[in-house]
Amino acid sequence: MKKSTFSRLIGYVSKYKGYMFASLIFALISNILIAFMPLIVGKAIDKIIAEGKVDFDGLIKTIIILGIIYVISALFTWLFTIVANIVAYNTVRDLRNEALSKISNLPLKYFDRHPHGDIISRLTNDMDNISDGLFQGITQFYPGIITILSSLILMVSLSFKLTAVIVVMTPFCFLIASFITKRSNKMFKEQQKTLGELNGYIEEIIGNQKVVRLFGYETKAEESFGEINGRLYKCGQLAQFYSSLTNPATRLVNNITYILVGLVGGILSVLSGLSVGVISSFLTYSTQFSQPINNITSVATQLQAALASCERIFSVIDEEPEKADDKDTENITGCEGNVKFENVSFSYDKKVKLIEDFSVDIRQGSTVAIVGPTGAGKTTMVNLLMRFYDLDKGKITIDGGEINNLKRDNLRSQFGMVLQDTWLFEGTIRENIAYGKPNATLEEIQNAAKAAFIHSFIKRLPDGYDTLITESGGNLSEGQKQLLTIARVMLIDPPMLILDEATSSVDTRTELKIQSAFLSMMKGRTSFVIAHRLSTIRDADIILVMKNGKIVERGNHDELVNKGGIYTELYNSQFKHQL
Repeated sequence: MKKSTFSRLIGYVSKYKGYMFASLIFALISNILIAFMPLIVGKAIDKIIAEGKVDFDGLIKTIIILGIIYVISALFTWLFTIVANIVAYNTVRDLRNEALSKISNLPLKYFDRHPHGDIISRLTNDMDNISDGLFQGITQFYPGIITILSSLILMVSLSFKLTAVIVVMTPFCFLIASFITKRSNKMFKEQQKTLGELNGYIEEIIGNQKVVRLFGYETKAEESFGEINGRLYKCGQLAQFYSSLTNPATRLVNNITYILVGLVGGILSVLSGLSVGVISSFLTYSTQFSQPINNITSVATQLQAALASCERIFSVIDEEPEKADDKDTENITGCEGNVKFENVSFSYDKKVKLIEDFSVDIRQGSTVAIVGPTGAGKTTMVNLLMRFYDLDKGKITIDGGEINNLKRDNLRSQFGMVLQDTWLFEGTIRENIAYGKPNATLEEIQNAAKAAFIHSFIKRLPDGYDTLITESGGNLSEGQKQLLTIARVMLIDPPMLILDEATSSVDTRTELKIQSAFLSMMKGRTSFVIAHRLSTIRDADIILVMKNGKIVERGNHDELVNKGGIYTELYNSQFKHQL
């Protein structure tokens, strides 16, 4: 794993130095006490010399001392675990907050390039991996180092020769662990990447079940899912297989060490009179000395998964955010709604031209309808107006001021948008309508709902305006959801409006009512109406007909129908049966 990723993670952990210091103290007390136990037990064994030569008073004192040590050690181990939890989960909380904050400031093109399910996976699955890895790392690393050092010092004090046997065998454990870890790391990266891909596909399929079933795509969807899931299985299996070799391989070395300690200890007992108690202590120390190494290598899987997840999180945090507003940007006040596009050029892909030399002058209070075939650039024009994307060339002005000189939040607050794709969050109907004006009174919310012809429906619900909406408005029809989004815009009463197929999901009768409400709301406001159903834009002051990113026709309804151009073709295709 790249050192920079690990060092960056340590940077987040270091914010909790106080807790880390406390965990070090708790680990020191707990593990040093544990390190003395084999020594005390060895001395107790030496009190049993032969039949009838047993120091029972010494044995009882030793048992009492061991009991006290166990209780104190258990207490500090418990405290250490609590502190380790605090460090791990606070660190992940900081990472998640920073990642979400960055996502909130990324340009829309980032979300166009990355599957939403993969982004969600980074904030959930990857964060869980990091928290598990951090917790396991802290709880194994601190005690492990302390146990190794304290055991080594006590072993040297008992017998240098037996200590040398253990120390000589220890590097083999590290070599084996390092060899396996390097080869499994690549698979863990691939595993997390494939998991994100799988989550993205699941989110896509589950969110569009109606379309999947309508076109009989279930079998194909299962096949595609199976293909991705199969790749996840393969890389996950390989990652787990490689990492699972670490623990048994190191334990094999430890068992060989245990046997060697017993053999060498027996020889030293014969040659130099090494006591049985000392040999017993060493046999315990050989296990105690190697156990931290085994524990650390046993959590190598989680540590590698955590570092792979860290890399995915940091890739989000390192993304270039939406360009910040310049210091000299201004706030527009008293917006009148004079909008002008001057020689505007823009394309999502610089190799594929979309909008070129687009110019139009829209006066205050005008209703501008934008029509044209799919891909003509209608919605793109609105995206540019709201500065969701920056221009390649040209400029857009509002009341004579260039939008690049305005703060984005202030610019966007001048518009109310009703989109074809409705969005509601899990909460009450009242909260959803008041999304753009959280401090709105119930009376204001009800007036907006009445204007959108949704008030009577809301009153018939069991809890009225306090009725809970399930995720994405699942307990409402498409038409009802769209009426609520219309009420949301009517509540904020913006200077300018953008209606992108705003009545596409309502029936004809309701559409006529909403059109009447819109006409009332649009009086004195500059309004942009993107429409495919031309019946909704007959009363527009100006209709812009777009094709391939350019305005090919402009005028009112009667002028364009009489012109006999593209608009006439579009109109006749929709109303031919009425002619």
